[in-house]
Amino acid sequence: MMEQRTDEMECRVLSIQSHVVRGYVGNKSASFPLQVLGFEVDSINSVQFSNHTGYAHWKGQVLTADELHVLYEGIKLNNVNHYDYVLTGYTRDTSFLEMVVDIVKELKRENPKLVYVCDPVLGDHGSMYVPENLYPVYKNKVVPVADIITPNQFEAELLTGKNISTEKDAVEVMDLLHKMGPDTVVITSSDLPSRLGDRFLVALGSQRSVKPDGTRTTQRIRMEIPKVDAVFVGTGDLFAAMLLAWTHHHPNDLKTACEKTVSVMHHVIQRTISYAYEMAGPGRRPSPAQLELRMVQSKADIEDPAIVVEATVL
Repeated sequence: MMEQRTDEMECRVLSIQSHVVRGYVGNKSASFPLQVLGFEVDSINSVQFSNHTGYAHWKGQVLTADELHVLYEGIKLNNVNHYDYVLTGYTRDTSFLEMVVDIVKELKRENPKLVYVCDPVLGDHGSMYVPENLYPVYKNKVVPVADIITPNQFEAELLTGKNISTEKDAVEVMDLLHKMGPDTVVITSSDLPSRLGDRFLVALGSQRSVKPDGTRTTQRIRMEIPKVDAVFVGTGDLFAAMLLAWTHHHPNDLKTACEKTVSVMHHVIQRTISYAYEMAGPGRRPSPAQLELRMVQSKADIEDPAIVVEATVL
């Protein structure tokens, strides 16, 4: 790791996400992988729960918009409000989300090169799992200040008002999302049929960039990702964090960034599955506790993932 330049090592991320005492979701899912890849991660915990809400029981506290503001003010008063990246995920409260937007805008004034990576969590498979009043905030306030977004198909359709039933639709939706603000869009999962059969799902990505001669160009990619027969929590948060890291290391090469991101996901999930099924015993469904991501055990894969998925350039 010694050969990295100092400016690369000093890359600072402000991550505003959930915290759990036990397990991996939100900041717990994002911090370790980013730190392993050389990023300084400053965390604001939007909630502090005992564990994720997929367990039978959970307890904890929620940070209000005012409390978020107080924490940011402290950072600002010490004049250390210089960030290269902001990362956000699941939020349930409109005033909190609006405060995040205000903070992002101010940090962008402080550093115009700041990149805001946003997972616009609204729902999946046709239904919303956040309050509906968050939708206009994401659409009109958050996405316009975002640089990289990672919606699933449902979220991409919702934000653009356009349905995806073909690859062409998906490309049009990604173009519409670009028009709303972000230069990098990755649709993390879709219902499009995979060329490799129904054991795979299709993800798509699109990145707008300006060539040295000033002309605009768009790279679009498609990936066939092996489906997994289990429900994981924290994978979306890991995906957004890894996309942040690998787009940083491979700017203007969305293909490589996505291949590395998806490969990290694959290795972590495979390790988690084998562990969970081993712990559960033959013929038994693993519990939420057994299905917690094997994050620390995957350190080597996070640092240098063997590429298991090749992206197709469209």
